[in-house]
Amino acid sequence: MSESAVDADETTPLAQEIADLARRRRALAREVLPLPQSTRIFTVANQKGGVGKTTTTVNLAAALARSGARVLVIDLDPQGNASTALGVEHRAETASVYDVIINDAPIAGVIQSSPEFDTLYCVPATIHLAGAEIELVSLVAREQRLHTALELFLQETEDDFHYVFIDCPPSLGLLTINAFVAATEVLIPIQCEYYALEGLSQLLSNIRLIERHLNPSLAVSTILMTMYDARTNLANQVVADVREHFPKEVLNALIPRSVRISEAPSYGQSVISYDTNSPGALSYQEAAAEIAHRGVPR
Repeated sequence: MSESAVDADETTPLAQEIADLARRRRALAREVLPLPQSTRIFTVANQKGGVGKTTTTVNLAAALARSGARVLVIDLDPQGNASTALGVEHRAETASVYDVIINDAPIAGVIQSSPEFDTLYCVPATIHLAGAEIELVSLVAREQRLHTALELFLQETEDDFHYVFIDCPPSLGLLTINAFVAATEVLIPIQCEYYALEGLSQLLSNIRLIERHLNPSLAVSTILMTMYDARTNLANQVVADVREHFPKEVLNALIPRSVRISEAPSYGQSVISYDTNSPGALSYQEAAAEIAHRGVPR
């Protein structure tokens, strides 16, 4: 059935859903995303686990790279899930972000190109990162090490990067503090479920402490609602509550619960490549577009 035929017959819920997806695809196809004048560095953080932090990091990065931006993902989670999803090597012997933070290796020596898009890159995490929290304690400028390495890399690299996304572990240790110190923006994914706001006040308090003492440039710029199920009153209530508390930060795009989003990492891909036209992929592309437009200087 053609898209025009679908548009003409929206009498059933399925037809309405198909028509809506078709409209969203057309809108995204027409859109040209602006590129930031200087590198935007996001730390994707939430102390609560299972909120879609790594999924959000990978898919926003892929969506922006697909639109033509040059994007770097720094995998700072010892589990290495972002590295897996981007299809880059991260076995134990692989040069990784651990070498950058602990051994002062330059980022240029450990960065890898993702097979998904020509403009998508990753600094992988390996199992060695699991012990980095303890090793960092005795190091000089332990909170600044990622910031120093990233700043040097961005100054020296021949090709400008438009976006950097740092994926954090779900805890506030020295790795996460390094991520906050290296970034200028914080992106918080929030799950559309009960207890969604639990722990958020503590996270915001910690971010304010980092801003006051270590990184005055840091700000919570973006909140993304994930695992949204429009059929439940609870999900809609959670979205309304979060938007009431954070009217400027919350994106309009809502990331749905999606089998395709969950499947994609097992194929070493983001959902943007795995199933470009799926509802989950469209939602992440819409979120990426919002981020791009919001970042343009007025």
